[in-house]
Formats: sequence, structure tokens, C-alpha cells
Amino acid sequence: MALFPAFAGVSEAPDSGSSRKAFEEGDVLSEFGRCSGWLNDDDDEPEDDDQEIKDKTLPRWRIWLAAERSRDQRHWRPWRPDKTRKQTEEDCEDPERQVLFDDIGQSLIRLSSRDLQFQLIAAFLQFLGVPSGFSPPASCLYLAMDENSIFDNGFYDEKPLTFLNLSFSGIGCVGCTDQLGCRRWTRGHGREGEEFIRNIFHLVMPLFSGQERSQLCFSWLRYEIAKVIWCLHTKNKKRLKSQGKNCKKLAKNLLKEPDNRNSFCLWKQYAHLEWLLGNTEDARKVFDSALSIAGSRGLRDHELCELSLLYAELEVELLPDAGGAATARAVHILTRLAENGPCGPCTGQVLGVHILKARKAYEHALQDCLGESCVSDPAPTESFNRLISLVKCFMLFQYLTIGIDAAVRIYEQVFAKLKGSVSPEGSSLEGSARPRSLSQVLEAVTLMHTSLLRFHMKISVYPLAPLREALSEALKLYPGNPVLWRAYIRIQSKSHSASKTRRFFDAVTRSAKPLEPWLFAIEAEKMRKRLVETVQRVDGREVHATIPETGLTHRIRALFDNALRSDSGSRCPLLWRMYLNFLVSLGNKERSKGVFYKALQNCPWAKVLYMDAVEYFPDEMQEILDLMTEKELRVRLLLEELELLLED
Repeated sequence: MALFPAFAGVSEAPDSGSSRKAFEEGDVLSEFGRCSGWLNDDDDEPEDDDQEIKDKTLPRWRIWLAAERSRDQRHWRPWRPDKTRKQTEEDCEDPERQVLFDDIGQSLIRLSSRDLQFQLIAAFLQFLGVPSGFSPPASCLYLAMDENSIFDNGFYDEKPLTFLNLSFSGIGCVGCTDQLGCRRWTRGHGREGEEFIRNIFHLVMPLFSGQERSQLCFSWLRYEIAKVIWCLHTKNKKRLKSQGKNCKKLAKNLLKEPDNRNSFCLWKQYAHLEWLLGNTEDARKVFDSALSIAGSRGLRDHELCELSLLYAELEVELLPDAGGAATARAVHILTRLAENGPCGPCTGQVLGVHILKARKAYEHALQDCLGESCVSDPAPTESFNRLISLVKCFMLFQYLTIGIDAAVRIYEQVFAKLKGSVSPEGSSLEGSARPRSLSQVLEAVTLMHTSLLRFHMKISVYPLAPLREALSEALKLYPGNPVLWRAYIRIQSKSHSASKTRRFFDAVTRSAKPLEPWLFAIEAEKMRKRLVETVQRVDGREVHATIPETGLTHRIRALFDNALRSDSGSRCPLLWRMYLNFLVSLGNKERSKGVFYKALQNCPWAKVLYMDAVEYFPDEMQEILDLMTEKELRVRLLLEELELLLED
């Protein structure tokens, strides 16, 4: 592509193909990566191409599924001759893996706009599973949604204030065709995929500067931190040590770059990484070092506010184990932010006079921000970012110094000010830039409100009603927010009365356009069904259910049928996968096959549907593979080749 310039001495002539060839070979990029200290030469999970079939005694369909998934994960680049083996193009055993210029020449484009170039890179990185901040329209999102990570997000329950909310939850990584429920997506790719992503960063980062380059660095580091969180979540100590070491190395090298030395977002990510790895004192030193370079910007800098907010939230999440010391440190951080003073080590409780001065500073800054955001037409993006960060800091400050009710009052004040500017249910957000921005402000503040309530309930005795009411009101405004839905179905699952939950879901699904209400309504009923089955099978014996519940199976099936009647639902691979999985779990094979063929009529492009079918209907494997070939889907391991591999 003409988007990519010459790299490390490669010829600039776009028609020479040298840049493209150098990228495909990966040699120049790998050398650059090693010299910069960003590329990891070690791999704690070596993959051997010759050991695709590890156990020939397994059923043939299991062997095929494992080998096909393995190739999907490893075949990132086109096949090319190995010069050390004196190979030529004629030696390629799978012509489908060859990509010639004649195949792609008509599809090459040239982007002259720097902004469009960056948008393309951001979209491509998000497509690869790197959180770049790119968000597609809802119609495209549902077409790509194919796995159920939308219902689970790592430390969501354990860390309600600081959990990493990755965008694109519900969309599987490129090359990942695992069975429904497998959470490989948070772990990253295999060796080939990780090398490909590193090469992308090394290739495009020299093209951008300023804010765009900082955003690329932030996305890269966030992607690596997400893999650290996966290791923590799965308690994989060996991989955690390796991934943590590599991630710290990347963070330090990024911060050594002159343009990044004052980047608060990178300092914030690095400090968070140290905290996640259990290096609490080192993390505090990183936070303090970053805050020391802030000068007197204080509440005027939204990145500085976000840095201080994360620092304070991490300290607060040490409660109740750390006692008053954690609260004192968090109040100290937020007080110094409001006073525009250096954030030195906390020496004890903050004096009352400093708390009062800080509260006044927050109040004045909030009024100024609200006036600027609501009066300006259109308001600059920076003012919205500042308003979000300021409100979140002020809410946490009030929570720590007065209590949860004071924090809720700040939310209610902002909500009352902004609600009139936000269209209900987000129905007109796509047509106007200003309501969309105000909607995002209110949505972010709402998330902070619910997170504080959840955290307060975790560490103290507090009624469930305020959180339930807050989530219900928020979901009427933002029915497409999966974070709010996750919190809602979790608190509702603690109640043995499903009638209120069902009435709420029925009301939202009737009026809302997004697909998320249907997905979470189904998930809530499935959670209830699992609970009932657990109660009925105590110690392996059948007992009478203590929860009076009938018709769960029929209700879940009806929810699936109704959800699939909508345009977005009928084109969503995840919804079809969930329905197919549910029917198979009931043992209804014939109806399951009917749903599978309906799914193919609506989502013929979704390879995961065919892979699921091979697992559910192994006797029909040949017919399913023929369907994949007919639909021009890539089958990497033909049955003829499988037979040869089994004979060897």
C-alpha cells in the first residue's frame, strides 16, 4: 500500500514491491525490533508445525477440528518459498496460501489524508484485537459479534473501579475459531500473530507524530497489559512472569522516546502494570514521578485528572484490608490535584482545611466545565474529556471525604444538567455530533456512579435498591452498554424473584433498537436455569427444587426466536451460536440441525458456525465441509490431506 513509506533503507518506489516484500519477510522489522528492545526473542510456548496431530486415537472429527483451528491461528502471512531449502513457488502444497500481486492489485488504495490514514490503522488494529479506540457502527458490530466474552470481563467483579473495559467485547480475534465459551481472546494470539502485530506497530509508528503516535503507543501498551490481566485471571504464574517482564520492557522503551516522556496516559498505564504485577511500592513511585512533572495544570488537564483518578482508585481498592491508610492516601492524591500542588508521599490524614479548599476548587471547576460544555456550540472534544475526568475525580473525592450519598448528589447534579441535551435511548445520536458527545459524557459519568455503588456494597453493608434503580435508569438511556447490563444481571441474579427482571427486559426490548438487551435477557434466563439445575442436583441426587420455577426452557427458546426476528439479530453470528449451543444442550438434535441451516442462510460468512456444527454433528462432517467449500470459505485442512496425515 502506498500508505506505508520506505522502512530502514528499503526502496521508496511503490511499484517495486520492496516495501511490501520486506514487510512480508519480516526480517527488517525483526531486526529493528531487537535493536529497539521491543521485540521478544523468547517464546515460552513453542509451536511445532509438524505436530498438528498429537493423538491419532481421537475421533477423526476431533483431530480435524484441532488441526483446522491450529492452522487458523498460525497462518497469518501468505506462503513464500524458503530460500534456505531452495524452494520455489511450485513447491507450495496449498496454492490457496499463495497471494500474488495479480490477486490484490485491483484492491490496492492510496490515502492522501493523514487523518484517514490513522483511522485506517486504528480500524485495522482493532480488527486484529488491539484496543485502539475505533468503534464501528452498531450494524457492523453485530455482523462481527461471534463469541460470548460480552458476558464476562475478567476482573469486573473483583475490581469494580479499575477493571479494564476493552472495547469490541463479543468479537473474536482473527484466526480464533474456538468453541463457544473458550476465552482465548483475552490471551492474545500465537507466536505468528503476535509477531505480525509487532511488525505492524514498528512499520506505522514512524509515520505519525504527536497525539496520533501517542495513541498508537497507548494502544500497544494496553494490548500487552490485557494479556497480563488474562494471566492474573487464569492464575498462570509462568506466563505471567514472562508477559509481565516483556510488558515492562515495552513500557520503559516507549517512555524513553522524547515525545512520550510527558505522556500521562503512558505513565498511567505503566504504573497500573506495576500495580497489577504486585509491585505496589514501585507503582506508587511511578505515579509520583509522573505527577511531579505536571506543574500547576491541576484540574485543567484531563489526562492528569485520569492519572490521579486511577492512582486514587487503586489505593481505594485496597480497602478494607489497608484500613484508613488507603483512604488517607487516596484523599491526599485528589486533594493535591485540586490544589495544583506536587503530589509527594502521604504523611498521614489530610487536614480539614485542605479538604475544604479542594472541595471548593472542585465545585468551581465543575460549574465552569458544565457551562463551557453546555453553552458552546459545538463544544470542543477537549472540554468533554475534561468534564468526564473532573466529575469522576469529584465523585470519588466526595465519597472518600463525606460518603456515598455525597458522591451520588454530584452525579444527580450532572445528570440533571445534561439529561435535557441527550436524546432518550440514544435514538438520534448518529445525526448530531453535539448530542453524541454529551451522551458519551453522561454515559461515562453513569458508569462511574454505578461502579462506586458496586464498590461501596462490596466493602460495607448497603441496600441493593439504589444500585438497581441506578442501573435501570441508565439502561433506559443506554440499552447498548454491555458493562451496565453485566452489572444489572449480576445483582438481579441474587434475587429469587425473576418477575421484575423479566418485566424490565420486556420493556427495554420492545422499545430499544440495540441487540444487547436480547442477548443479556437470554443470558439472565440461562443463569437462572443453571441455578435451578444446581439446586435440583445436590450431591448427585435429584431433590425437589426450592425455587418455584417452570417453563424456563420454553422462555429461553422464545427469547431466541424473538431476537432473531430483528434484522440485527438475524445477522448476528453470536446469537445463532448461542441458540445452537442451547438446543444441543437439550439433546434436541433434529431441531438443532434446523437452526444450524437457518443460521447459514443468514450468516453464511461465519466460519465459527460451521466449526460448531462439526462438533455438534460429527456424523455430518463431510456435508458441512462441502457447504464451506460451496460458500467459498477457507478450509485449511481437506479431508484428503487429513487421511494422509493419519497414515504417516
